[in-house]
Amino acid sequence: MHVSWSDIELILAVADAGSLSGAAKVLRVTQPTMSRRLAELEAELGEPLFRRTVDGTTLTSFGERMVEPARRMAESARDVDLAASGADTKPRGVVRLTAPPGVAFDLVAPFAALARERLPDIRLEVLSTVSYLDLAKREADLGIRVQPLDRPAQRDLVTVASVEHGVAAYATREYAARLPRGFGIADVGWISWAPPFEHVPPHPQLAARIPGFRPVFASDDFLVQLRAAEAGVGAIILGRFRSRLALPTPLLALRLDMGKLTSSLHLVCARSSLSIPRVRAVSELLARELDPGARQKDP
Repeated sequence: MHVSWSDIELILAVADAGSLSGAAKVLRVTQPTMSRRLAELEAELGEPLFRRTVDGTTLTSFGERMVEPARRMAESARDVDLAASGADTKPRGVVRLTAPPGVAFDLVAPFAALARERLPDIRLEVLSTVSYLDLAKREADLGIRVQPLDRPAQRDLVTVASVEHGVAAYATREYAARLPRGFGIADVGWISWAPPFEHVPPHPQLAARIPGFRPVFASDDFLVQLRAAEAGVGAIILGRFRSRLALPTPLLALRLDMGKLTSSLHLVCARSSLSIPRVRAVSELLARELDPGARQKDP
């Protein structure tokens, strides 16, 4: 069914106010009118959006699924208003950035401090996942990926910046000291992905090079893997690209030949989203962090 913009405003007003009376004041209607409109909308949808209690309203699980796309619609509507008015305003609003867990941890989270300083009217929302979100459908505004764009399949997307880098095995100094002299790749206790993420690098690359490969520790959460490495459980493969904003770590690169294993990072965006001031501002700032030459010139 079609959900009108007035219905979207109603959903957001009730969700933000937490009560029908508060939402009625925001939309400048009476509470009975608000109650009637909400009941009619829920009847059309066939699901309740809110639970009514004496203390106000709370979202149902169905309502929670409706609210996030509704907020993105509201953000887009404000962008349309700005474009129509030709207003020259500072970038402001929410920018949703998706990245693999390791990149989100090492690069994006520290980058948020720089973005907060340079772009104080913008709020970052970081979606950390091993899956690629659909940027063309605005599931996120910007994405950092480890694979370049597939042009025929992703013609609606553009690459804003890219960096290629090698990878290395990292472990604590204490763990490295316990390895045998002249150790090889099969002598290392590897930390890797647990099911259902065995397809995520470097698990398949290690399995191809080590007969009967089994990690000494596995998790479906990158932060758990990283903490295990920092605790000295084993070694973890990380990219050699190191953000200048990254926080200190006790992990050191092992003297181990990883062969031709390489990786890359690609900042991508829907072509249409780059016309949104807040998205363009964040993309330009983040692109500088992925460009070693530009970072050296940055004060």
